[in-house]
Amino acid sequence: MKVHDLQPAPGSRKRAKRVARGIGGKGAKTAGRGMKGQRARNTVRVGFEGGQMPLLQRIPKLKGFKNPFRVEYQAVNLDTLEACGLDEVSPEALYAKGLVGKKSLVKVLGRGVLTRAVTVRAHAFSASAEAAITAAGGSMEKLPLPFAVRPPASGNALMNR
Repeated sequence: MKVHDLQPAPGSRKRAKRVARGIGGKGAKTAGRGMKGQRARNTVRVGFEGGQMPLLQRIPKLKGFKNPFRVEYQAVNLDTLEACGLDEVSPEALYAKGLVGKKSLVKVLGRGVLTRAVTVRAHAFSASAEAAITAAGGSMEKLPLPFAVRPPASGNALMNR
């Protein structure tokens, strides 16, 4: 087979309809555009409703809201505490190891097993993590949150519109 032998499959290529070529063809005279008016003379963009408020702008948008008072914790599991090898665990020590962000609030979760006594200082603990730490002979200290009442986040994306 050579390049000049190639041709499309039969029926896959259909000739374009040649409209507005006089009274000899099917799409004659007005070529399906009706009589006069804006749509007959030039193109009108999709969704344009003649100056009326378009449907896309009439329907309500942005359902629901984003809670500006949400407190986001960075999760640290028991298996991570076991692997890091620290006896005194605090947000600063975890940051030094690269396990949490700089000013993130730390919450200890109960995935994994703790086999040694560890002193853990964090902002929050899950019930299973508390039980596992005390069962291993460790102790916990809950750190206070760095705010009394969290101020609402401002900005267009965060407001309930």
